[in-house]
Amino acid sequence: MDMFDEEIVLCAASAYEKKFYLNEDFSKLPEEIKNELKIMCVLFTEEVGGIITLVFDEDGNLLFKTQADEDDLLYDDIACGMLIKKLRYEKRELLESLEMFYKVFFLGEDA
Repeated sequence: MDMFDEEIVLCAASAYEKKFYLNEDFSKLPEEIKNELKIMCVLFTEEVGGIITLVFDEDGNLLFKTQADEDDLLYDDIACGMLIKKLRYEKRELLESLEMFYKVFFLGEDA
């Protein structure tokens, strides 16, 4: 199986473990961007609970994935969807830049 047949995790945050994860393949991103991703993901899980994961699909699109434990009564599905929509709007420039970075440096596409 080719590595591009599956999604590549950029970062994730968990309200359960109170942890943030950045894929070491992206350690060369500027500190400012890494910090912005951390703040965005941690605040997301603080607000709606659960786990958020940002992944690149095989075409280089950055996707938001969320999940919650079945017994998590505090997880708010509706707020989750609304907050993702808000983040996609407010962080549009950051997200588009990350997609371009991934497409150029990981998929080998021309800028």
